[in-house]
Amino acid sequence: MALKRRIIVALTTVMSIVLFFVGATDVQAARADMVDVSNNNGAMTVSNFTDMHNNYGIKAIVTKISEGTSFKDATAAGNIAAAKSAGLYVNGYHYARYSTVSGAKAEADYAAKIAQADGLPSGAVLATDVESSEQQHLSTAQNDANNAAFMSEVAKYGYRSAIYTMGSWVGTTMTVDQGWIAAYPYNATGVEEYTTHHAWQWSSSYTFNGSYGNFDVSELYDNYFASYTAPAGSSSTTTTTTTDNSGSNSTASTDSGSNSASASKDIITVKNSSSNYVPVMALQSDGSMKRVTTEVLGNNTPWQTDQTKSVNGVTYYRVATNEWVAASYVTGNSSVSASTNSGSNSSSSSSKVIKVKNPSGLYVKLQALQSDGSMKDVTTEVLGNNTPWKVDQTKVVNGVTYYRVATNEWVNAAYVIA
Repeated sequence: MALKRRIIVALTTVMSIVLFFVGATDVQAARADMVDVSNNNGAMTVSNFTDMHNNYGIKAIVTKISEGTSFKDATAAGNIAAAKSAGLYVNGYHYARYSTVSGAKAEADYAAKIAQADGLPSGAVLATDVESSEQQHLSTAQNDANNAAFMSEVAKYGYRSAIYTMGSWVGTTMTVDQGWIAAYPYNATGVEEYTTHHAWQWSSSYTFNGSYGNFDVSELYDNYFASYTAPAGSSSTTTTTTTDNSGSNSTASTDSGSNSASASKDIITVKNSSSNYVPVMALQSDGSMKRVTTEVLGNNTPWQTDQTKSVNGVTYYRVATNEWVAASYVTGNSSVSASTNSGSNSSSSSSKVIKVKNPSGLYVKLQALQSDGSMKDVTTEVLGNNTPWKVDQTKVVNGVTYYRVATNEWVNAAYVIA
């Protein structure tokens, strides 16, 4: 993370002599239970995480998801998929820039939606990394209110949360009951700090033989980051949510009165003939719809929908957690078969789930369709072996069939095993 306030001190010959005579050979360094990664570490692979798990005892990762309301970490989806395939628990973090309650909620919505799209498992931790200049000079009460708003908002998306911050800010700049605290001692041998919290990040310069560069590592004091649990206070009585590897959710619910809902599974394309974008609506507690002011959909973009709902005679399609688009903006769906042929390349729509495996490697490469009709390797994301993925379209390029598993992310049919 951005927190790098430490001094790296080399052990001198004198210290080595002292340790020899003291004979403290039974005192161990802090454990490396969890590693956090981001774009600073580059695109991580399944083999990187497998090495960390098998040879260093790493049991969980936390990957950067986003920052503020405009930055998305391009490596997050690949890190999540690779870590899942390596058998690690997967979590995320958001670098906070908020200074108000409304700002905290906006950043929480932004981070959680990206986390879902990137495939962060439901019940994982989506921590708020609070250490920027925006929070430094706020009152403790204001920071506490902002952090509480972020964590409460994240819970609406099925994620738990915790505060990550530096030790010097705990109890001074903000209140942290059980968090993830960073403090880097000169020597972590025989040291355990912040043991009443979920985790202690004790180094930002840890190295793994199977990976390039330096990493932040943490010791875990409980299973908060090594489990998937619904956030406290979340409602499971009115909706039932299932998540596949593409990060999409399907929810079944029923309504009474003038408003009704029905479940569906489809891909729709949206367009606003009177504007450059399509407005999004949010369902209110009283059953009405209200315009979402922070999100819009681009014209001619495809969206997966898992539910339709009729509100006062208007049909809406759900395209994300409590984000709905009116049927008047829907121009097509994947249940209508369509295909085109142009030279050696052709495409067709479909709606099914495939399972992928690379018999010659630890993961399956993805391809991106180029403007000239060719395919090019995606370097920031991979698919784990033996993982299922929802497909909405197939395309034949130069005699090779590809399945689309996300927006402009395609997998070669040679890797499809079911």
